[in-house]
Amino acid sequence: MVLIAYNEAIDEEVKEILEKCGLKNFTKIMGVFGRGEASGLHLGNDIWPGRNNVLLVACEEKQKNQLLSCIRELRRRLGREGIKAFVWNLEEIT
Repeated sequence: MVLIAYNEAIDEEVKEILEKCGLKNFTKIMGVFGRGEASGLHLGNDIWPGRNNVLLVACEEKQKNQLLSCIRELRRRLGREGIKAFVWNLEEIT
């Protein structure tokens, strides 16, 4: 399982990554708030503008590796815009 948290401003770029990796299935949570060390605080208000989106992607090992590689490349290109990926093993899918 890959959890991707990212600034809503780069939603289109993240969508392109999923397509490039052949990933069609995901769960998306829109408009979440958070703080990143590089991107700062996002609370969706006038003082701390911006929000984040979160994707949960269940995928095979090969797709996970390709997805993480694409996310690393996007991080290099965008810098402070903010995108992070977190990985954990799935025990069971029913």
